[in-house]
Amino acid sequence: MSTRRTALVTGGGSGIGRAISLRLAENGFATAVLDLNGDAAEQVAEQARGKGYEAVALGGVDVSDRDQVNDAVTRVRKTLGPALVLVNNAGITGYKRFLNISDELWDRMLAINLSGPFYLCQAVVPDMIEAGWGRIVNISSSSAQGGQQYMTHYVASKAGLVGLTKALALEFGPAGITVNTIPPGFVDTPMLRMSEERGLLGGSVDQHAERTPVRRPGRPEDIAAACAFLVSDDAGYITGQVIGVNGGRNT
Repeated sequence: MSTRRTALVTGGGSGIGRAISLRLAENGFATAVLDLNGDAAEQVAEQARGKGYEAVALGGVDVSDRDQVNDAVTRVRKTLGPALVLVNNAGITGYKRFLNISDELWDRMLAINLSGPFYLCQAVVPDMIEAGWGRIVNISSSSAQGGQQYMTHYVASKAGLVGLTKALALEFGPAGITVNTIPPGFVDTPMLRMSEERGLLGGSVDQHAERTPVRRPGRPEDIAAACAFLVSDDAGYITGQVIGVNGGRNT
């Protein structure tokens, strides 16, 4: 990448977000690591800086709060420059029988997984329009493609993110902005291992890996690699797409 650009990664303190933050920093982006967990965000930023890359941490930011989002984007603009790459990765999951999903659970799921990306896109798109170049990657979920029982609120939020991606791609393509979504499938993250411990996977991670065409769980770095391509200049003709990274579990 010949021109220095700034990338903002939400939920960048762990799992897939951590891998994406480190990969984009390695690829030459000045990277802002945003996470509700300030210590986790700072650890990732320190790791990137320790390798000679440019990175800052934005901790304690709740993406479901528009004011916090706007303040974070302003801080990024002042410290690193306008965010011309946005990766909406922050999210929560949940398992609950449909008839037991309360209004509070439903609203919180959509607030973080769907309203958060909406707020962030609105905050950064003006800078992208001004630059005539931008990249947005929304991390959705393979469950939005195939559905998942006992996760109706989660699946609905991620399916909404896919729709948001497609609509934004059409509206802002003429401005030089591409918008794509990666729905990860069966990626070995702390969130997956927590689900395994709670007996929510319908088997162990190893058992599921045996039924995956590539015979292993995904790694956060697999998602980061796809994301790195989508935010590159080489991917300028790819927009509005659902790029599954799932080892063949969804085709």
